[in-house]
Amino acid sequence: MSVLDAPAASGPRTSGPVGGTELVPVLVRLKLALLRNGLRQSAGRRAVYIASVVATLLIALGQLIGLIALRGHAHAGSLVVLLAAVLALGWAVMPLFFAAGDETLDPSRLVMLPLRPRPLITALLVSSLVGIGPLFTLCLAAGSVVAVAHGAGAAVFAVLAAPLTLLVCVALARAVATANTRLLTSRKGRDLAVLSGLVIAVGIQAVNFGVQRLGRAGGLSALDPAADVVRWLPPASAIGSVESASQGAYGRAAVQLLLSAGALVLLVVLWRRSLEKLMTAPDGSTLSAAEPARKSGREGSGLWALFPEGRTGTVMQRSLRYVARDPKTKAAWVTALAIGLIVPLLNALQGTGSVYFACFGAGMLGIQMYNQFGQDTSAFWMVALTISSTRDAYLELRARALALLLITLPYTVLVTVVTAAVLGDWAVLPGVMGLSFALLGAMLATGAVASANFPYSIPQDGAFKNVAPGQAGLAWISILGGMVSAALLCAPVIGLTVWLHLADAEGWLWLLVPVGAAYGTLIAWGGLRVAAPRTADRLPEILTAVSKG
Repeated sequence: MSVLDAPAASGPRTSGPVGGTELVPVLVRLKLALLRNGLRQSAGRRAVYIASVVATLLIALGQLIGLIALRGHAHAGSLVVLLAAVLALGWAVMPLFFAAGDETLDPSRLVMLPLRPRPLITALLVSSLVGIGPLFTLCLAAGSVVAVAHGAGAAVFAVLAAPLTLLVCVALARAVATANTRLLTSRKGRDLAVLSGLVIAVGIQAVNFGVQRLGRAGGLSALDPAADVVRWLPPASAIGSVESASQGAYGRAAVQLLLSAGALVLLVVLWRRSLEKLMTAPDGSTLSAAEPARKSGREGSGLWALFPEGRTGTVMQRSLRYVARDPKTKAAWVTALAIGLIVPLLNALQGTGSVYFACFGAGMLGIQMYNQFGQDTSAFWMVALTISSTRDAYLELRARALALLLITLPYTVLVTVVTAAVLGDWAVLPGVMGLSFALLGAMLATGAVASANFPYSIPQDGAFKNVAPGQAGLAWISILGGMVSAALLCAPVIGLTVWLHLADAEGWLWLLVPVGAAYGTLIAWGGLRVAAPRTADRLPEILTAVSKG
């Protein structure tokens, strides 16, 4: 629902620009109307919203009680200033990923209305305080200041610091959203929304790693070095001012509070400039100046000229362009690249990992070979028109595998070397490299066979919908069955690796590099040979399956 679809606020109409305080209640009622009308669309949406509100309030209440319980703890100040910094970071990045969740973040919907920037900013800032996020932030800010406030002077700073922290967070979110409005409403903005799941996954891993390090370090005292720096950065400096006032350092407390106040003023100024530019400057996406950029990316220029001619080069280019341009394909690749590096690296940093965890990176990228035709969606019919024989199908699958190898091979080497460097275990590096090559070849083979036998459609209408309704079983069979088969195909190389370790012949692990590479190549070739006739024979079924949804 757009802003203009919401019910108009009652009241006298003015012929000139709206300004002053009369705009504030209008936008507040507008936001409430958008929320109310959105909830009227379905009972399911109301249920989800109510459940999310209840869950958020319970979490906020738990956090508030936990922070208050820290009152009097020697290192409570370190925790609360870092918590404020994390809150600010969340407010800064969330508009880039979830802008579609709040249409009031898009000021371009108001550019045709007679509104001046200054009163519009005031009204938008006040209306931004309506919602679950601001309430959650206020609870954490209130709990933070209560945890470190001791004495009447600190109480005065606490009364100012909590709302100031909230205002800085909200202004930061608004400034970022306004500066990137045209990005957020473009195809690249939708790409960011699709990648939001990656940010959440990486964030969870980072939090898990931090908690484990904190537990081994012996408590909150490990936070002190970081907190000593962060307490001078807005809006954490506002929370830090309360602790300083509790210690009797009123001068330092005043400086910290002024830093957050100055940051708020600076953010409002930057927000206003971005808003004025947005309301007066033309949209560059409609200018003809973009034409030369399109021409420079024509086929056969730049790095594309290095690709082989014929069907192989064409299919490789098409596959790589999907990775760069299609939101769903890009999200899958970026997620695989990030998680494939994070898992072995975090385990290595924790001191509990092994270099063999680097094989996880090869496995994550090998999954991208599965459901190759489903990634084309309904456009696969154009590819199907070019496949009239088993050889055509073989060349198509081989080119897709080669495009995948252009990324996976150097990535596998990078992850293995980085993991070995962090652990300092260079002796097993050749063995891990060879095993990764064998695993990658096996997953290319099973991925090609699964693509031919168990294709399924990938919907394009939702960021988190990766399987069309009714095809979840096909997806599970394709991926899980293929992964189990790939592990079984790697059994000879795995057995050789285990035997070399048990025989204390680690000096011969270097043999696994050529053995793994040759074995992986042979297995991949065999898988493509098996999948090619199945693909040629099942073209109508594949086309029907990938065109659903």
